[in-house]
Amino acid sequence: MFIVLQSNKNLGSLGDLLHPHKVVDVHPVLLTILKRLGLGLLTLLLVSIIIFSALNMLPGDFGQAVLGQSATEDTVAAFRRELGLDQPAVLRYFDWIGAVATGDLGTSFSGRASSGVDRSRPVLELIAPRLQNTLFLAAMTATIAVPIALFLGVTAALWRNSWYDKSASVATLTTISFPEFFVAYILILFFATMWPIFPSLADIRSNMSFWDRVYAAMLPAMTLTLVIVAHMMRMTRAAIINLLASPYIEMARLKGESPRRIILKHALPNAWAPIATVIAFNLAYLVVGVVVVEVIFVYPGMGQYLVDHVSKRDVPVVQACGLIFAAIYIGLNLVADVVSILTNPRLRHPK
Repeated sequence: MFIVLQSNKNLGSLGDLLHPHKVVDVHPVLLTILKRLGLGLLTLLLVSIIIFSALNMLPGDFGQAVLGQSATEDTVAAFRRELGLDQPAVLRYFDWIGAVATGDLGTSFSGRASSGVDRSRPVLELIAPRLQNTLFLAAMTATIAVPIALFLGVTAALWRNSWYDKSASVATLTTISFPEFFVAYILILFFATMWPIFPSLADIRSNMSFWDRVYAAMLPAMTLTLVIVAHMMRMTRAAIINLLASPYIEMARLKGESPRRIILKHALPNAWAPIATVIAFNLAYLVVGVVVVEVIFVYPGMGQYLVDHVSKRDVPVVQACGLIFAAIYIGLNLVADVVSILTNPRLRHPK
């Protein structure tokens, strides 16, 4: 093996020549993010195993449910063989997870009928509009709830132990103490019955404009806002008050800076890590935990769709919904971890 030397400017040091496969240094932040991403993918794989195993342990049989009690064993066996349910569970799992890796979530069982007519549709085609509606509601709620929670948390920390702080704490704790369905019915009573400002049923259609969607989804968004704003407000307040005892905050006080400047310039930037975590947790709840709200307002989202297909034993749809929920939850937690790293100088510049 011959090495042609051109110049020190082009080739670098002698060490580079002796070690042509030099390891490229990776920034610690990027390395941490890649590690978290790998752990997220591993977690998603474990969740997929749990989802598949749980669905296989459910009582009942889809073939028997569709064909009815009068169907013969041979007919049920042929129907199961057509759906691939006669294969071993391990083989079915690897077939499913391999198809998911290529973007294929399978075909819904719901279009199958005892007459032999197959009207089944791809799961992705069925879920896509429902997922869009759920993400729209989550984004709309977050747009309202996050600024309100941050404002209440910062101002409550600024005037802590005052009448404003106590009033904000009592109001938010009151809203979080009531169940979701109670808050929803109270809002329907006031804003749809006594004062008909918003519709009681969130009738979302694909041909609606953006503002029509906002108007139709206002009551579900208000319900979810009242449910989640207390968590984020109290975490913001607690994180800022915890930092007010730090030495650099005391130094800022000694320099004569105002309480507002101390909180906004010194305390709040260093409190983003716990705040981002609780915001990510509540955003994940807005996607995966709003079944009750969707049922009350007849909102065409993922939660209600999942419940409907669990009762139908539509395995591909239930598996796809569970995996999408898990991926969103893991993704939001990954974003919270990245924000925590980027806002913490000790993690951003490790020794």
